Amino acid sequence: MEITGISEKYLKTYFNCLEDWSEEMKEAGNHKEVWYSKMKDKGLRVKIAVDDDKVCGMIQYVPIENSVVQGSDLYFITCIWVHGYKQGIGNYQKRGIGTALLNAAEKDVKSLKGKGIAAWGISLPFWMKASWFKRKGYKKVDKDGLSILLWKPFSDDAMPPKWIKEKKKPEKIAGKVRVTSFINGWCPAQNLVNERAKRAAAEFGENVEFQEISTFDRETFLAWGISDALFIDGKQVRTGPPPSYQKIRKKIARRVKKLK
Repeated sequence: MEITGISEKYLKTYFNCLEDWSEEMKEAGNHKEVWYSKMKDKGLRVKIAVDDDKVCGMIQYVPIENSVVQGSDLYFITCIWVHGYKQGIGNYQKRGIGTALLNAAEKDVKSLKGKGIAAWGISLPFWMKASWFKRKGYKKVDKDGLSILLWKPFSDDAMPPKWIKEKKKPEKIAGKVRVTSFINGWCPAQNLVNERAKRAAAEFGENVEFQEISTFDRETFLAWGISDALFIDGKQVRTGPPPSYQKIRKKIARRVKKLK
């Protein structure tokens, strides 16, 4: 197993979060590819774990100034993932690959003169577990619901980061159901939600207005304080894990029914 930088050969797999075997991931469109093409010139760093020419793990991190977190002179880990499914290449978790990827990222950030790394984790025991980062020496500095912000400083003058909190929500409109999707592009799972919501909303014709808000633009993101989210008539829909197309459609249909 080797930790290396991303190359043209492995981009398709990376864009699909190592799940290029998944038909579901194809629903997510090309948002991740577009995000990558923009972010690679804004300091995006990607490391992948390769075993026998198979990509089994990845980590991506960006200068915190270009992230969804407030801070300076740090890098922010948006995602670290080791393939954990039976499908495709099989389960590669519990082999130390995540630790190897994290160590490689920390070494890289130090070489770039970064003053530390921030990361986000979930307080519940599933993907991107905050407890995992804590075992690797990261300290909790902020919380927003289930999302925990952690960091590991590399210098004494490093300043801890903070979550950028939600500032406002989409408003309802008279006579229609408004479906609002906030999309940054970095996460195929959230891109999948966007595409499902767009497709479901289109089924109801003029009764539903679909509003897509790109938060890649930092000014837009800061105005809302929302990176990736789905709202139906101003009420946020839980999107982790991504709800099915049928579930999103059913939620919209219930709101449309109330228009009559």
